[in-house]
Amino acid sequence: MLQLFIGNKNYSSWSMRPWVLIKQAGIPFEEILVRFDSFDAGSKFKTQMSKVSPTGKVPALVDGDLNLWDTLAIAEYVAEKYPEKNLWPKDAKARAIARSVCAEMHSGFTSLRSHCGMNIEASLPDIGALIWRDQPGVRADVQRLVEMWSGLLETHKGPMLFGEFSIADAYYAPVCSRITTYALPVPEPIKAYVDRVMALPGVQAWVKDALAEDDFVPFDEPYRVRR
Repeated sequence: MLQLFIGNKNYSSWSMRPWVLIKQAGIPFEEILVRFDSFDAGSKFKTQMSKVSPTGKVPALVDGDLNLWDTLAIAEYVAEKYPEKNLWPKDAKARAIARSVCAEMHSGFTSLRSHCGMNIEASLPDIGALIWRDQPGVRADVQRLVEMWSGLLETHKGPMLFGEFSIADAYYAPVCSRITTYALPVPEPIKAYVDRVMALPGVQAWVKDALAEDDFVPFDEPYRVRR
């Protein structure tokens, strides 16, 4: 059985991507939660993760003697291992665009990720309003998301970015969470897509677990002193 090593569900956006993908697809796996304490070399987190990942980061996927430590590599491997799940679009051109969309998320949207850390439990509309006012990079990132998602939803007729649920939707699930947490302004059709993603059973399962966590990680809470 696949083993997926993840960090705190409330905070770990990179962990959320493969977890939601595998869960939503109905693929059996064992979850191994490695709680954040610090990212220092001698921390419990780094010590445990370094056993399965050369980067010492989450997520990591273990399948027998195979260890993978990159979200795109994990997604590609799972898609190839379970082709019947159709995790990429069937059409070759749509599949290529879906890979581009995921790669853009993998390397881009740095302002949004930096200023609006994932925090599922929190509701931070006032902080979101200040970020929106003061951070042009965040506004630019959201505008790019609006353009991208609008085009894909129109082309593929929804409800997900490529019609049916795919790796692309799992990849942008943490972004949908950020938009919700910080109440970032987006057009109504985009808000409707965000709501559909947040309502997916795989996403709801992640959110339920995140809300049940009791951890308060100060370096992931720049706007609050307690939970």
